[in-house]
Amino acid sequence: MSEENIISVHNLSKVFGDFTAVNTISFDVKKGEIFGFLGANGAGKTTAMKMLIGISKPSSGDAIVAGFDVKTQSEMVKKSIGYMSQKFSMYDDLTIKENITFFGGIYGLSKVQIKEKTKKLIEELQLEAVASKLVGSLPLGWKQKLAFSVALLHEPKIVFLDEPTGGVDPITRRQFWEMIYAEAHKGTTLFVTTHYMDEAEYCDRVSIMVEGKIEALDTPKNLKKQYNVDSMNAVFLKLARNIE
Repeated sequence: MSEENIISVHNLSKVFGDFTAVNTISFDVKKGEIFGFLGANGAGKTTAMKMLIGISKPSSGDAIVAGFDVKTQSEMVKKSIGYMSQKFSMYDDLTIKENITFFGGIYGLSKVQIKEKTKKLIEELQLEAVASKLVGSLPLGWKQKLAFSVALLHEPKIVFLDEPTGGVDPITRRQFWEMIYAEAHKGTTLFVTTHYMDEAEYCDRVSIMVEGKIEALDTPKNLKKQYNVDSMNAVFLKLARNIE
């Protein structure tokens, strides 16, 4: 893995019985990059991400994440990353404050750090008036913003976001991407899976998975030029139909 690559993947595969979910994928992600991991539902995106965050063992191949081997150093990988799952990961029956405190503890922060970071996070998200309300009472868009902020609580080098804007309205999606930009500007690497092809336009580079394989990987601008189309959705359709 070169100095500037914070993720390096080589021939990574995941097989379930006679079904190959992820088929020998290879790519690198640079430090501070917003890397889009795109594909239709069922393309293998979430399976690949689970291997990269250390919660699923690869069937074959190698991956280094934040300097650690996902096969032999999965616990170190987990400590070095933030993760926001596809299905909302906060606890609905805990308050906003309680959720932040709980996840701060999981991430190994001290009581003093948790107190400071909780105060700062609540102020930044302008949630002072509702900090003692149950998370379950928040609108989905606010839940997503909170989950993203909590994934950053321990200042990880990389944050993995699995379909973070699923089910939210277009305005909230745009606001969420502004939060992603702000974090990337600080030097954090953002690894984002999505099936919204318009969101690919917001990424520095994107890979597109089709049936477990990476079929394209470049900047959105270069991919549109390569396939002679004017949108990432059109790039995806060409790939999905196997038309050049």
